[in-house]
Amino acid sequence: MKKFLALLLAVVMMLSLAACGGEASNDTRLIYGSTTEVSGDIGPGAWWTNNATDKMIRDLINDYQPVVTNQGGEFVINETVCGGVESVANDDGSKTFTVKINEGLVFSNGEPITAANYVAYALIGYSPAAAEAGAKLSAEQVVGAKEYQAGEADALAGVRLVDEYTYSITISGDYVPYFYELSYASLTPLYIPMYASAELTVVDTENGAKFEGGELVASELDAARWMYADAVTAGPYVIKSLDTGALETVLEINENYAGNFEGQKPSINQLVIVKSEVATQFDMLKTGAIDVLDSLSDGNEVNSALDLEAQGGYKTVNFERNGYGKIQFQCDFGPTQFQAVRHAIAYLLDRNEFANTFCQGFGSVVHGPYGLAMWMTKESTDRFEAEMNTYSYDPAKAVELLVEDGWVLDAEGNEYVSGVRYKEVTAEEAGDYELNVTLADGRILMPLHIKWSSSEANPVSELLVTMLSNGQQTADAGMVIEQTVMSFDELLNYMYRDATQGDQYGVKTYGMYNLATNFTPAYDQSYSFSLDPEYVAAGWNTNYIFDKELDQLSMDMVYGVDPSDREGYLKLWQDFILKWNELLPEIPLYSNVYYTIYPDWLENFEESSLWEFQQAILYATVAK
Repeated sequence: MKKFLALLLAVVMMLSLAACGGEASNDTRLIYGSTTEVSGDIGPGAWWTNNATDKMIRDLINDYQPVVTNQGGEFVINETVCGGVESVANDDGSKTFTVKINEGLVFSNGEPITAANYVAYALIGYSPAAAEAGAKLSAEQVVGAKEYQAGEADALAGVRLVDEYTYSITISGDYVPYFYELSYASLTPLYIPMYASAELTVVDTENGAKFEGGELVASELDAARWMYADAVTAGPYVIKSLDTGALETVLEINENYAGNFEGQKPSINQLVIVKSEVATQFDMLKTGAIDVLDSLSDGNEVNSALDLEAQGGYKTVNFERNGYGKIQFQCDFGPTQFQAVRHAIAYLLDRNEFANTFCQGFGSVVHGPYGLAMWMTKESTDRFEAEMNTYSYDPAKAVELLVEDGWVLDAEGNEYVSGVRYKEVTAEEAGDYELNVTLADGRILMPLHIKWSSSEANPVSELLVTMLSNGQQTADAGMVIEQTVMSFDELLNYMYRDATQGDQYGVKTYGMYNLATNFTPAYDQSYSFSLDPEYVAAGWNTNYIFDKELDQLSMDMVYGVDPSDREGYLKLWQDFILKWNELLPEIPLYSNVYYTIYPDWLENFEESSLWEFQQAILYATVAK
């Protein structure tokens, strides 16, 4: 039945829209084509996984945070939700933020939103049950959160339910100041019955806020993240249907939505999010099976979009990316644990040619975890030009590094002549890497054979096959890069080593991935390179690189910098980027200029890297 409805929907759209995209349907339906398939993990706050389509849906059905970002990426008070945020520095170095919620806000089912619903976000997110369910929510900053998360306290000391419409949150002195400090005050209201079968009530005690009336259960929290039909939320849209088989999500306007931080409400009645294959997405666009292709990055795609715009019936908007495409390494096993190997791979790939081929003039190479849109990038040109290693294409340099690092043997332990290089490794370095060879004399040899996970129907992967894994220079260097193609959801499960989704994902398997990432306006990498086993196990450090200086810099550039100290932040940000560039846990491939194409009957649609589709669509209207 669902497949029939999906087919019927496509037919209706083909009848209601001109082939050139020129006329709007009467029911203001907009079909969004996404190359990332929806997994259905729409749990709050990206506590679990966070693929692009899931995130967009999550953002469209959740709102009412007291602090949000505006069109320029600046943190601002959401006056629809509250009148302001008060902050007090405490004698012990901690800082308390107090928020008074406006009365009259309601969930999508019409039930009132009070401060208890905001406190519930913290009580659920930091709970032992959430941790057991695999949620990734750092408990470091909020006072008492670590004890609460560990089950050592039944109340969360740093979060208080002050009165029916007021809550407070206290941040440990270890994390004050914080460059994005205003964001500390912002919680998201949760509808408690979605997360527990017990009739839980939020109460305030002298020891902090807590639940009464029952217990949170890990299985129920895990189930809530996949809840669609009965989901009660507080955003501009609600989910009408979500079909992970058909890869289609239908959203409808939440009639109880009071508006965003500017009071803006959506006017597009229905958003349909469907999977669009790269090979056929422009055919789908021309027939009206989809209306919007968002954030196109491939140069061929951009040129196709510009050609359609020139023919009439479509518009495009373009903007610099706040992120980058990349090869990502996992650095705790196999050949990619060795810095020399990571450097060698970088020297074996002509990244300038790669970026020119892929972006076709609509982007360029970057050399660290940053994007073209960032103000920090724009203000770091001189220092980066002086100090950054650009890893210019140099196969001879790659071989030199490999020889220096000990990749000088063949599979029998003799001096390397041709084929695949091997290196004698310690038992600790060998680990459980399945391709190791143990000789009769007990020596362990590791082959320069890297297992690579890539997602299906991915043009970046196809280009990497041509320019790197199947390149003659790679074979000549004695390296093998073995590609395994899988769905993007599988790739993420392997990357996060998420054994909750299957035992196979918990096994160290792939040392190399290719994907892309975009940053939020708050550039905060403080836990992405953590050495803390607890946070590594929780999936924060997906590179599995353990360098004390990198970890410390990632913390220092946001914690310990006052929000007013822009220059101090920039200096530490540059230090972090340069250290990352030295260690090279990833190879940046490009940061590009995005293009979004949409029908010309859609008006007032203004998008940027800091103002994404899910934010911009609230202002869009249909031409009459």
